[in-house]
Amino acid sequence: MFKSVLLCVKLRRMKKEYIVFILFIVFSTRGIAQDIDKNVEARLTNFFENYTCSAAQIGKCKLNSYKIDYDSKKLDIYASESFAYQPFLPETVESIYRYLSQLLPGPVCYFKTTVYSDGKPIEELIPNVFRKKRKDKSRLLGDIDYQGAPWVKNISRPIDISRGLQNRHIALWQSHGKYFKNGNGNNNGNGASNGNGDGNGHKNSNGSWLWQRPRLFCTTEDLFTQSIILPYVIPMLENAGANVFTPRERDTQKNEVIVDNDNPRSSSLYIEAKSRKAYWNTPDIAGFAQKKDVYQNGDNPFNDGTARYAKTENKKNRAFAEWVPNIPEEGNYAVYVSYKTLPESITNAKYTVLHKGGATVFNVNQKIGGGTWVYLGTFAFDKGSNDYGMVVLSNESEEKGVVCADAVRFGGGMGNIAREGKVSGLPRYLEGARYSAQWAGMPYSVYGNDDRASDYADDINSRSKMVNYLSGGSVYNPKEEGLGVPFEMTMALHSDAGYSLNGETIGSLGVYTTDFNDSKLHSGISRYASRDLTDIMITQLKSDINSQFDVQWNRRGMWDKNYSETRLPAVPSMILEFLSHQNFADMTLGHDPNFKFAVGRSIYKSILRFVTSQHNEDCVIQPLPVSHFAIKFEKRKNTINLSWKAVGDPLESSSKPHSYIVYTRIGNFGFDNGVLVEGTSYTTKIEPELVYSFKVTAVNKGGESFPSEVLSVYKAKHEKERVLIINGFDRISGPAIINTPDSVGFDLRKDPGVPYQYNSSYCGYQTGFDPKNAGKETTGGLGYSGSELEGLRAAGNTFDYPFIHGKAIQATPGYSFVSCSNEAVESGQVKLNNYHLVDYILGLQKEDSLTARLTNKKYKTFTPKMEQLITQYCLKGGNILVSGSYVGSDMNSTDMDKSFTEDILKYSFQNSMQSTHSGNILGLGRTFTIPREMNEITYSVPAPDCIIPVSPAFPVLKYVEGNNGAGTAYKGDYRTFIMGFPFESIDTEKNRAEIMSGILQFLCGK
Repeated sequence: MFKSVLLCVKLRRMKKEYIVFILFIVFSTRGIAQDIDKNVEARLTNFFENYTCSAAQIGKCKLNSYKIDYDSKKLDIYASESFAYQPFLPETVESIYRYLSQLLPGPVCYFKTTVYSDGKPIEELIPNVFRKKRKDKSRLLGDIDYQGAPWVKNISRPIDISRGLQNRHIALWQSHGKYFKNGNGNNNGNGASNGNGDGNGHKNSNGSWLWQRPRLFCTTEDLFTQSIILPYVIPMLENAGANVFTPRERDTQKNEVIVDNDNPRSSSLYIEAKSRKAYWNTPDIAGFAQKKDVYQNGDNPFNDGTARYAKTENKKNRAFAEWVPNIPEEGNYAVYVSYKTLPESITNAKYTVLHKGGATVFNVNQKIGGGTWVYLGTFAFDKGSNDYGMVVLSNESEEKGVVCADAVRFGGGMGNIAREGKVSGLPRYLEGARYSAQWAGMPYSVYGNDDRASDYADDINSRSKMVNYLSGGSVYNPKEEGLGVPFEMTMALHSDAGYSLNGETIGSLGVYTTDFNDSKLHSGISRYASRDLTDIMITQLKSDINSQFDVQWNRRGMWDKNYSETRLPAVPSMILEFLSHQNFADMTLGHDPNFKFAVGRSIYKSILRFVTSQHNEDCVIQPLPVSHFAIKFEKRKNTINLSWKAVGDPLESSSKPHSYIVYTRIGNFGFDNGVLVEGTSYTTKIEPELVYSFKVTAVNKGGESFPSEVLSVYKAKHEKERVLIINGFDRISGPAIINTPDSVGFDLRKDPGVPYQYNSSYCGYQTGFDPKNAGKETTGGLGYSGSELEGLRAAGNTFDYPFIHGKAIQATPGYSFVSCSNEAVESGQVKLNNYHLVDYILGLQKEDSLTARLTNKKYKTFTPKMEQLITQYCLKGGNILVSGSYVGSDMNSTDMDKSFTEDILKYSFQNSMQSTHSGNILGLGRTFTIPREMNEITYSVPAPDCIIPVSPAFPVLKYVEGNNGAGTAYKGDYRTFIMGFPFESIDTEKNRAEIMSGILQFLCGK
């Protein structure tokens, strides 16, 4: 008994000791765990606070929280949203996890670690296009794909695109535009109002039309962004086969002609022809009619008239409708058609546009997109009513159903929407999307809101709402009512605010929205598809800019924010804030057309890669334009040969062309639809006494390049001489740059730059140059600019000057001519010695050291190679005409250049005509003018050179004001005629012809 009691006592004591031991172990372990937690927290905090990303400026990061699960051996780390601003690639994610495993203490370093930011593990933030495996199917379209006919298809195009954006529909827009600010100053909207003030984007007590952003560095965001979207991005996407829609007017033509069955008193004609089986009838739904010159808020012209329809027939030339416009002024006009979608509408309504270049045929899918303007293309039309200027709709189709005819519109026109009794007074393409939406027949709910009096907010929201209404009922927006157009994505191009005082660029920022509609897009896929789009685009942009320009372009990151333009669209969407319009360093590149082309190509490539990746398709990048273009006469009678060279893209191996399209223009008409050519040459016959012009594009499976320069050729019936015209004017550039400690900005008066084709982005001349006032957006602020150039579509380099020179040569009987690029001469492809006469076009060609450094583009008037070839040519008895604005000033910096101009061409540089704006020139028995200021007809010549003869040469032309030399001539063993201004800038065709006649007679020794 005693032993049993003693044993129990011992057992109780042992149990207590065991419990104490267990408790000791537990508390010790907990203490160790707490120590580990503190260690982990300290190390993670330090990691995120000191984290930097070399690929993007993402700002400060921090550790929000973390969770260690010792039982499951898992570590979850939650980083701030800024950590997600960086681009994530598989190798990036792998390196982050590898570093954390080395950083963390044991045993946590062996745990399964997951880093979260922006609500996702960082490995899920890798865009699908950059993944080789484990793609996120929730943000891919998968089986969701539009299988129907495209909205519009150009069936006259001589190529089929199979690895581009064929049959895809893209919506994108340039930001902002002129808007009406209501008298109460209310700007309640989704986005910040732009300050307080003075017609420069700021407050006014009375209602007025204003830009939405300030006038800085000769432009405003409203104007600047469209100088990239309209001339570059949209054509590149269309060259890849896409149907492209933009909520703002896309046509810069100020005239507008509407032809409609409901306007019989118009000077334009609407004509119908029936067949034995098909009659034109009126449906019992409203159509378009223009019953007003000015429209008030809520007016819808697509509810004011009627439409017409006819049954289809599977035969040619049956029933048709014709729209014959009375064009007020020769030029290029966008052509828009309209129709109503009826129960029996077909997918291939056949429209033929007859224009100066011939006939171009389109199939339009009338099952979608009815009741609005539908863009076909932009074409050249002559003034007046012509049988080669019209649109024809045929009822020919293999589909049984009906075709519908409503109004056809030619040209963008002037704004015609009044707000508080006032119209903007500007071309429609400069207005905000709100007003284009009303003119396009959108429901009031798309562009207006009675609950607020803010056109500013309406304009921002209407961009996305237009796309949603147009796409409603499509596979990508199935639940929303609309017109069924299958848009797959949207992109809004903006420029941003922000400035740097140390000369650095602000760079690019991407914005997308995931926290809306349960993070789903209307097709059901994840809104993180928008993040993929954003990441692809700003990654591509930074890479392309840094590869092509002497700059370190900044990537600012990606914002997952609640913005209207990224929240409202039914499809993947993004805002690209691609540079800062407030920062001088950004705008030195931003104004340059070479930079705009690179940015446009980068945006196109990003969209191509995103859209094709959504459908798990391969893609091919369209080629770059060809070079070394030349025309020569063949031995066979009236036969010519065109030759060129492909240009490789070192950034895109897939862009190699496999064939080419040669476009032809005869006389003053337009270019045809082109012929497909397999090699890099093309031989054809021409008719004597007609000037033929040609341009070439490169094509591959991904699409078509931008065109080459235009070259011309002419065969005189009774030829006595042949002239070689060399196009040496290929310069495109931004305006003159001022960059001194006391003055920074752009001098448009000294040199407004040379746009590609045209430039409508200038608002006015810069007046604020003091760098100490950077960031100030009102009078005196750095970059502050006037408004005197708003609405001006300034002419640029058309690359079509051999035609102008050639027409002048044609006027003198007996002279034939061919033309070529300067590259073709320098490469030996064209021999100068084969021609007795040479006409060298230099236009505004000149070298600018700052631009050359930034863009890696050199535009020297005479390169050393060209100097050598011309010297050899002249010393062998060749005769040459040279004209250009910088033939003296661009050749005055080295002894070698001056020796060439003085010893061979026999002229010397005196000065430049910068202090006067007179364009009057006297010589050769007449007085004529050249344009000194920006205008819409031909490029301006702001600073023509004054040149003087070197004996025994003699003066032949002089500027009336100042009596300075404008031209010289030399007669010796060879002959030269040199102009200090461009020949093509002479004011009239008659003057050019008579001046050229005198030059030819002199050069030929007569």
